[in-house]
Amino acid sequence: MTAPISYIIQDQQFWLSAERAIYWEAESVLIVSDLHFGKTGHFRKNGISVPQAVYKEDLLRMANLISFFKPKKMIAVGDLFHSVANQELEMFSKTRADFSSMELMLVKGNHDILPDNWYEKNNIETAIGNYGLKQFNFVHDQSEINHTAAKFSFSGHLHPSITISGMGKQNLSFPCFYFTEKEAILPAFSKFSGTAKVVKKKNNTIFAIVNQSLIEI
Repeated sequence: MTAPISYIIQDQQFWLSAERAIYWEAESVLIVSDLHFGKTGHFRKNGISVPQAVYKEDLLRMANLISFFKPKKMIAVGDLFHSVANQELEMFSKTRADFSSMELMLVKGNHDILPDNWYEKNNIETAIGNYGLKQFNFVHDQSEINHTAAKFSFSGHLHPSITISGMGKQNLSFPCFYFTEKEAILPAFSKFSGTAKVVKKKNNTIFAIVNQSLIEI
């Protein structure tokens, strides 16, 4: 794992990881989005042959991040899971048990459709719409953010990516962290996901994830 990058938001120390997560130092909180656990199993169940190794890699990255930062709490800003329960979610349950002392808060996204008792069984707190902690707000979809409010918001859902142009008219797209003065949009944690192009604006900050490193655009 490459060293995280320091980023200050409202006088609070955050650390950006190329493993697609943000760590809030003062509150010992790991922030992630759009993990879509169980997605590859969902595709295979519907006749699309997707290797389970994709899911195992995402699950291992999550475990490595928890082991590295040792957070007291993890906040998932939506789409922690992809669909109904399948065998892959049993693997998640085992990993969750390995870190049972860590609180896990899920701000439900459009894909989080598991029954309430499944979340309870796996020691997952849930919130609908938004979740507030200190001066920050956590939502899944940025369209639900109250932009007139004073709180800085963390969101996901968009799966942001930035296109970088090279020589010979070559264009490459990379997942990225996207910051404005009042919000942060996290990249999708799952590598098995599409992306939506964002554009660099004057007062915004973008960190592209390139070859397991973060590059400010």
